[in-house]
Amino acid sequence: MDRDVYREQLYQAQVNLVDLQRFVIANEKRVLVIFEGRDASGKDGTIKRIIEHQSPRETRTVALGKPSDRDRASWYFQRWIPYFPAEGEIVLFNRSWYNRAGVEKVMGFCTDTQYEHFLGDVGPFERILTDDGLILLKYYLDVSKSEQAERLEDRRQNPLKTWKISPIDAVALEKWNDYSAARNRMLGTTGHHVPWRVVKSDNKRALRLAVIHDILRSIDCGGYTHPVPDRDTNILRYWPGEEADSDFLAS
Repeated sequence: MDRDVYREQLYQAQVNLVDLQRFVIANEKRVLVIFEGRDASGKDGTIKRIIEHQSPRETRTVALGKPSDRDRASWYFQRWIPYFPAEGEIVLFNRSWYNRAGVEKVMGFCTDTQYEHFLGDVGPFERILTDDGLILLKYYLDVSKSEQAERLEDRRQNPLKTWKISPIDAVALEKWNDYSAARNRMLGTTGHHVPWRVVKSDNKRALRLAVIHDILRSIDCGGYTHPVPDRDTNILRYWPGEEADSDFLAS
C-alpha cells in the first residue's frame, strides 16, 4: 500500500475513532477489544494506531505479564476481570485469557485438563459478559512463517525493539506447527458466541486499517465523519462461518 494513501486512510479512520469514542462516552457503553496472534504478528503496532488520538482517561491498554502464585491459585478468568471497562470506556487487551488456548497449551504451561476445561468454559463466560451489555470484539492476527522469522530477527537486531524479546521467541518458529494446531482448534471451538475476526497481518498497513475499519463497522454510533470502507474478505474474515477457503490461514 502506498505510504501517502495509507496515511490519508489512517487519518480518516482515526477521526472516525474519535467519533466512536464520543459515542461510547455519551451512551455509557463498555467496549473490550481482544488481540491475539503469534509473536510478532502486529498486535503492538495495531493497538498503537487505535489509541493514538483517543482520550487517555477513557482508553486503556492491558498487557498482563506472567501470572503470580496467587493468580495460579485463583479461578483462571479472575486475573483479567479487574481490567474490564467501566461505562464510557474502551479497553484493549494485548493477549488475554486465550493464552491458555495458545502459548500455555503449546509450551506446556497448563495441563491437558486445564486446557480442555478452558475450551468448554470460555464460551459461557463470554456470553455472561455480552448478556450484561459488554461489547466484545476478538481479533486474531495471522502472520506467515517467513514474515514472523523476519520480524523476530529484526527484534534481535534493532536496539529500539529489544524490549520485545522474550524466551518464547526462541522457540516460536520451532513450534510453528504446534501453534498452528492450537490456533485452528481455538478458532473452531471458541467463536460460536463471539466470533473471531481473523486478519492477515503480513502487510502491516493493510492490517491496521482492516482492524480499525472493522471496529467502526461493528459499533453503530449513528454515523461517522468519513465513510467506512466495506470489509475486504481477502484480508479479514469472521470465524467460524467464513473459513471455507483453508488457504486463508497461514500454514
